[in-house]
Amino acid sequence: MSKLIMETHLRLPNRRQGKVRDLYDVEMPNGEQALLIIATDRVSAFDVVLANGPAGKGVVLTQISKFWFDRFGDEFNHHLISTDVADVPGLTDAEREQIADRLMLCRKARVLPVECIARGYLAGSGWKDYQNNGQVCGIDLPPGLRNGDRLPEPLFTPSTKADTGHDENISFEQGAEIVGEDTMRWLKDATLRLYGLARDHAFARGIVLADTKFEFGLAADDASATPLLIDEIFTPDSSRFWPADKWRPGQEQPSFDKQYVREHLETLVAAGQWDKTPPGPALPGHVLDNTISRYLEAYRRLTGTDLSL
Repeated sequence: MSKLIMETHLRLPNRRQGKVRDLYDVEMPNGEQALLIIATDRVSAFDVVLANGPAGKGVVLTQISKFWFDRFGDEFNHHLISTDVADVPGLTDAEREQIADRLMLCRKARVLPVECIARGYLAGSGWKDYQNNGQVCGIDLPPGLRNGDRLPEPLFTPSTKADTGHDENISFEQGAEIVGEDTMRWLKDATLRLYGLARDHAFARGIVLADTKFEFGLAADDASATPLLIDEIFTPDSSRFWPADKWRPGQEQPSFDKQYVREHLETLVAAGQWDKTPPGPALPGHVLDNTISRYLEAYRRLTGTDLSL
């Protein structure tokens, strides 16, 4: 049974924390500088880190990302070097045991400050936008669409990547001003290509991949090269997964992703028990159990194998 890991304190340099991940610098035996990314069991919702999380969540996130990086590695350059704890130098045995199965040893990259989002179905903030003005992130859509409907074509809806607080939706043109038009066009094409491949794979295995988000970066040792696919990909934290056999447009969809946690938190907001600002509340036991079971089911369907925690 996986232990709950909310944070790590390894004896490696330059420790820093994201909402879910702990990061460290690593010097490899050959002198190469690498990045160690550890997926903890922290949960972020509405851009707030909650007080607890489901034990083993970080393991599931890492193993799903590894599956996709391996699957797309021949077509897209990515940052993943290894997920084997034995490949990380400078750790004690206790540290290796703590982070086993939840780490990614990666090439260093300069993150491009545009988050790349692909939307294939009308859901979440996109559905709210559409109800208000018939658009999603400024893109006109046909009238009469329902919550959960498949869109005529997948949309590329970039946003700025915020270190804290909420990301902000931007247009393609605004993104081009940030990273350059050629790079922005590459990001759009790569995002929609990746989404289409993963959507088809997931649907064949009983999952509707409604939307997802990516990050890309430029390799620290070769900033002129093609961008690298970085961070996590197609996980329940970064994507909206619905069971295909229960997909019913016109309503909120059951999910294998973090939406279940968001719905629980909305009940706290409605009851006046939380206002979506830090500190985040603790999740009760049944929400933790149901969340990890959904993540594990997503892993099983996507990969065709079971993951033991």
